Amino acid sequence: MNTVLENIVKKTSWRLIPFMLALYVLAFLDRSNIGFAKNAYQLDTGLSNEAFALGAGIFFAAYAFLGVPANLLMRKFGARTWIGVTTLIWGALSAGMAYADTEWKFLVVRVLLGAAEAGFFPGMIYLTSQWFPQQKRAGIMGLFYMGAPLALAFGSPLSGALLEMHGFMGHPGWYWMFLIEGLVAIIAGVVTFAYLDNSPQEARFLEQSEKDALLAQLNSEESVKMTSHISDAVSNARVWHLSIIYMIIQISVYGLIFFLPTQVAALIGTTVGFKASCVVAIPWIAALFGTYYIPRYSDRTGERKKVAAGTLLLAGIGIGVSAFAPPVIAIIALCFAAIGFIAVQPVFWTMPTNILSGAALAAGIGFVNMFGAFGGFLAPIIRVHAETFFNNNTAGLLTLAIITVIGSLAILMLQEQTKQIEEKKEVESV
Repeated sequence: MNTVLENIVKKTSWRLIPFMLALYVLAFLDRSNIGFAKNAYQLDTGLSNEAFALGAGIFFAAYAFLGVPANLLMRKFGARTWIGVTTLIWGALSAGMAYADTEWKFLVVRVLLGAAEAGFFPGMIYLTSQWFPQQKRAGIMGLFYMGAPLALAFGSPLSGALLEMHGFMGHPGWYWMFLIEGLVAIIAGVVTFAYLDNSPQEARFLEQSEKDALLAQLNSEESVKMTSHISDAVSNARVWHLSIIYMIIQISVYGLIFFLPTQVAALIGTTVGFKASCVVAIPWIAALFGTYYIPRYSDRTGERKKVAAGTLLLAGIGIGVSAFAPPVIAIIALCFAAIGFIAVQPVFWTMPTNILSGAALAAGIGFVNMFGAFGGFLAPIIRVHAETFFNNNTAGLLTLAIITVIGSLAILMLQEQTKQIEEKKEVESV
């Protein structure tokens, strides 16, 4: 990549990535903060473990089915309008969790929150593909993906501190946690309308010559991709394979995240509050470093699938060790787990953007993300059922570890499949 284009990418990164990162921090915090409220919320509302697991996962039901149409709508209406509206709605619903004091309210709000967030994450992935050259994309998405560990590292103490507001003005701590974090998202939605540009063509921060150079690079990459038709994205065998892998990754992620505060609290012998939330932050701080360096290594070497497989395998080992290790070793293992299942994702997302373009890319990202949403839905259910079936609290973690290792093997199978496809093309060209 030439120096001029390098400078354009840096300029675009400084403009977009901090803002995208901030939005992702809020989105991830709003979808996962029920993990911090779990014990107090269940105690106050009478919610059973099964109902909590269903509510934690049901978010992903609406999220799954609306991902594809949401991405196509963003392509039609533009990133500024779509992301802005999406953020406003999910912020209002997240704040509405403060008033979900019965089981049916809890389930309804979680479904609506999933529907509202359906367009955000796949929209961000698609937006990245529209602004950044392929060679830089894993590192760029690595910066964006740092939103998840940032939300959990710094949002954990925030959520824990808000839970300490229990009794303020007659409301429980979880009321204030949901309300305040939701209101912050609403403010972010308003800012989006003023800050975000729809595309490089409309970029207010780039000179015309910079726009032309960036668009020329992006268009040259689009011209060599396999397909740009929406129907081809769904019928492509590699897209299905990637979808299953991503579902496994999300089972690993959310099978741990929703229960991590209570798991760590049990390890250190305390209740979920500010102290436990500070310890919970440790694995996510470790994940920040992994999410920064691993995608950059992938960009530098050009190796995607081996890096992704090894990183996900690290997550599986970390989850498994945390199930039976003593507290200090368990926390270290959770650090490796967090590094693995967060850092693998920006590397993973370079794969569909390598083979699809245009409307097919928008639909394909939504389709892969839909399977990931199913993984998020299944994750807490799988963990709770494994613990109930084996009557053992470690069974859920060991089940997640096995599933994660299978995902790593599935990535290696994709590597073999890709090699066979390339060999077939060489034969056909002869």
